[in-house]
Amino acid sequence: QVQLVESGGGLVQAGGSLRLSCAASGRIASINAMGWYRQAPGAQRELVAVMTSGGSTNYAESVKGRFSISRDNAKNTVYLQMASLKPEDTFVYYCNANIRSSGDYILRNYWGQGTQVTVSS
Repeated sequence: QVQLVESGGGLVQAGGSLRLSCAASGRIASINAMGWYRQAPGAQRELVAVMTSGGSTNYAESVKGRFSISRDNAKNTVYLQMASLKPEDTFVYYCNANIRSSGDYILRNYWGQGTQVTVSS
């Protein structure tokens, strides 16, 4: 079994910065993509940023130039550095990872529980 745990959310003023962290733990054999999604109550979950194991990245157009995704593969951890935050960045942010667990032969999709980011004007 694999678990993802997010941290780093909170309340910040517009223009400020936050760094989110997500650590994967459990019987992990390998990890391909890791990324961040965000969701408001009653809305669909949307891609924020994703990085493959090879370092390729993809960002939502609304966060390009402000957010940066990075990974520490030795720690099975993905980060989201958020700068120049705007009130419209206020969401619950969720970590996602495609992971093959020990004893398994396919990648499976895992989600964290989410961390709240609130940006005040």
